[in-house]
Amino acid sequence: MSELTAFILVKTRREWLDLTVPERINAFETAVLPTVRDRVSNVRSRFYDTEFYSARVTDIWVWEADDHESFQLVIEALRETPFWDHYFDIAEILVGVENGYAKHYGTETPTTINA
Repeated sequence: MSELTAFILVKTRREWLDLTVPERINAFETAVLPTVRDRVSNVRSRFYDTEFYSARVTDIWVWEADDHESFQLVIEALRETPFWDHYFDIAEILVGVENGYAKHYGTETPTTINA
């Protein structure tokens, strides 16, 4: 399990939308992936589209990191790519620890999922 999960809420900029889909994929594969992979090893990412539900936030980038330093390195790496403040505006970064309350108090984790 990851030490922390970060939700980076972003809003697409016109520069991103003006790219074709192949150009977007190429930009991600050449500008973001190598930069992050060269600097960080203990992270995983997922991406969610929200533009059909929100005007303020168009996407949520979810990053799971094994430690706080790894997540810090992700942010440092992303800031040096065109994805930060060129293709996307960073609306908010929310970092959380899954079931932190239950872990802190040594209790069972309440869940709605039937095990």
